[in-house]
Amino acid sequence: MEQKLANYASWWGHQQQVSCELVHSRGDYGENLFWGSGKDWKPSDAVTMWAKERPYYDYKSNSCKKNEQCLHYTQIIWKQSTRVGCAKVLCKTGDTLISCNYDPHGNVVGEKPF
Repeated sequence: MEQKLANYASWWGHQQQVSCELVHSRGDYGENLFWGSGKDWKPSDAVTMWAKERPYYDYKSNSCKKNEQCLHYTQIIWKQSTRVGCAKVLCKTGDTLISCNYDPHGNVVGEKPF
């Protein structure tokens, strides 16, 4: 894990600490966000959830299956993304927000993840 990316993820997570909303930072990194009820979530739990999108990615068409999410999955497997940093923030609501940032970012339109 890259400390610079983890610091960025922590900074952004703390910006959302009051509302605990899944709002992207729009920074220079790829970014996956996760919300979980309660405080016992870990970054590995978030990655596990994002990886569960795998069946919804169609490599041939390089797109998500109709009415399904798969862009969290494609970001975590993006071949050119070689650095990642994650942070967990406990929100004022008592819930958990996890942010992972990837460099270089993935999900480039027209490119396949691998």
